[in-house]
Amino acid sequence: MIKKLKKSLAFAWAILLFVVLPSVAYATPINLTTWNIAWLSTQSYPQYSESDRSLDDFSRLSRYFHKTDADILAFQEVDSAKAIKQVVGEDYQIILSDRALAKNAHRQFNDINQYTGFAIRNTVQVHNHPDIDLNTTHNGKLRFASYIEIKRSANKPNVHVLSVHLKAGCQGAKRNNRSCKLLEQQGAKLNQWIKQRQSNGDSFIIMGDFNHNLAYRGDWLWEILTHGTNSAALASAYTNAKCVVRSNKNPRQTHKFRNLIDHVVVSSDLAFSQPTQGIFSKNDVINYQLSDHCPVSFSIK
Repeated sequence: MIKKLKKSLAFAWAILLFVVLPSVAYATPINLTTWNIAWLSTQSYPQYSESDRSLDDFSRLSRYFHKTDADILAFQEVDSAKAIKQVVGEDYQIILSDRALAKNAHRQFNDINQYTGFAIRNTVQVHNHPDIDLNTTHNGKLRFASYIEIKRSANKPNVHVLSVHLKAGCQGAKRNNRSCKLLEQQGAKLNQWIKQRQSNGDSFIIMGDFNHNLAYRGDWLWEILTHGTNSAALASAYTNAKCVVRSNKNPRQTHKFRNLIDHVVVSSDLAFSQPTQGIFSKNDVINYQLSDHCPVSFSIK
């Protein structure tokens, strides 16, 4: 009798594992990071001192990247696939903004370029979509949002993801200047993209350098981004700004930003972890050419 009971229990456990394990596999989180790496290039340009990086600088950047354990990195201010490869290594596929294509040579600068894009771990399947052009002028040379779609398991919807770098110079209150007007127009374009995703029933993420504090209560740009929608959440609303960077006034001193401008926007159907900002050590900030932005990382279930 006891032997039969043990066999029955063993069989029951085997059936339970068979049922549970596939769902556990599908529930494996995807780790995502957004990082503006500040004029990342394999060449040094005297007019952009941040682009002057040694092999040791690249090595230190790589160390901070691998601390994030990112499956997908949304990057900004990267001049080439070769440059970002020196940070992420060979286990990642690089998707660079469409602006870097030969057919868009007229939309590139002659010296250094600041492209958006993605580094995707080779084990993650994605579909590359054409960029979303956030330029407000014809044939503008900046503000392309790179666009991929993460392929998930058969019973999970794919996730549409943008890597963005919006207009600088309007971090807070809306003023009557060129920077704020351009940022407003870019926000309206992103709002149209969100509405399209909502209409299609798509899950989505927008992450990157918004050059703006979206988390301020009643923020005007957040209202533009979400106008007429009910499916967007600011995942980074409560992410603390802890990034310490090199001071512009004194390279032997550091500076800490008070507000977060690198944000994560997700569709409300996604389960996500609280985004956190990686921090550079003060010694590394002073001794290496890192970035004036720190990586922001989170995961989706």
